[in-house]
Amino acid sequence: MAKKQRCQFKNDGTPCSSAAIRIVGDCPHCESHFCGQHRLPEQHACVNLESCKAAAFEKNREKLEGERTVSSKLVSV
Repeated sequence: MAKKQRCQFKNDGTPCSSAAIRIVGDCPHCESHFCGQHRLPEQHACVNLESCKAAAFEKNREKLEGERTVSSKLVSV
C-alpha cells in the first residue's frame, strides 16, 4: 500500500502534519499537495498566485470586451 501524502505547507520550517486531500488538495499553480486547511492558494502562500490572478483578470477582461454592446446609429429620413 502506498504511503499517504502529507500536506506540503511549512510555517517557519515546521511542516503541517495533516494528510493531503486527493484532487481538491492539489494546487494547479505550484503543483504541490495540501490538506483541507492549506489547499487554497492564499492559505499556502502560493508562489504563482500573482500570475494566476493576472491570467484570471485578463481572461475576464477579454470576456467583458466580447460582450460589450454598441448602440447602432439611427438614420433619420
